[in-house]
Amino acid sequence: MRVSDFDYELPAELIAQRPAPRRRDSRLLVLDTTSAGIAHRTFPEIAEHLDPGDLVVVNDTRVIRGRFFAAKSTGGRVEILVERILAPGRVLAWLRCGKKPRCGALLSIGRGRGFVVRSRREELFELEVAGPDDVERLIAQAGAVPLPPYIRREADEGDAERYQTVYAHRPGAVAAPTAGLHFDETLLATLEDRGVEMARVTLHVGAGTFAPIRGEAVESHTLHREWLEVSAATCNAVERTRSRGGRVVSVGTTTLRALESAAAGGTLRPMRGETGLFIYPGHEFRCVDVLLTNFHLPRSSLLLLVCAFGGTGMVLGAYREAVARSYRFYSYGDAMLLDRACAAP
Repeated sequence: MRVSDFDYELPAELIAQRPAPRRRDSRLLVLDTTSAGIAHRTFPEIAEHLDPGDLVVVNDTRVIRGRFFAAKSTGGRVEILVERILAPGRVLAWLRCGKKPRCGALLSIGRGRGFVVRSRREELFELEVAGPDDVERLIAQAGAVPLPPYIRREADEGDAERYQTVYAHRPGAVAAPTAGLHFDETLLATLEDRGVEMARVTLHVGAGTFAPIRGEAVESHTLHREWLEVSAATCNAVERTRSRGGRVVSVGTTTLRALESAAAGGTLRPMRGETGLFIYPGHEFRCVDVLLTNFHLPRSSLLLLVCAFGGTGMVLGAYREAVARSYRFYSYGDAMLLDRACAAP
């Protein structure tokens, strides 16, 4: 399978640089995989596509202020992007700089604060906090919101609220589970009144979610690992939904990845730990019936996941339609709803 089969043309002006005025102001493209029909809706109309007895599963991870700008002792500049908190005084991080620092190098962020490079793990670096701070205090007081690389501006205080779901609870992500950004409290209450239930998983989204697939062969790619937890309560909610004939609706690719990782043995079971699951066309889905997702980068692992779920031809056709109708793309963009009924390769 070739990575180039999952490419599409996107005008730069369709990449959303800021969120919509309100969370619910986004558009919703609904793809009927039975007929390949496409409907254009506003996001609050998602309630009309969910039935009493359905279960909406969300990712309750919370984005941390994991971006730092540091200086080497030589004066060179370094951008630090935390991938994961390892311990109260250590993080795993990406470093963007001209020349990668050696072990023992101090990366200063000012006022006696910074990190010391302790080891390298392939593309990532293990850093130790220098000074009296622990990681959480340093992130809260000195870190910045880590906006995706395709948003060509610095983060502001508005992003601290909008690049976060209203149900975000467990800190640890450096990228938001963006399909959930469209929900506000009023819309969630509407779904509850309609008889739609809600369950949660946690998957701390890493910066590797933006990494391109290297090479041309899809099957040879190794996906970044992310930490997740799927609770017994969520597993039971999925089982109850199945038994009453309801549908399991995944809010986002990260939620789907968490559920499918927990069901990798054939049955959905509680799971806590890392996943390296790479979902691409040919994957056998075990948990999810309906997927809500934003529009993803060309040739990306997230686009391959959506194509696996809805059918490559249908999904790429829907993307072409979204471009033609000037939908807003990527993290702060619009959304797409699709199910697996009669999904074709």
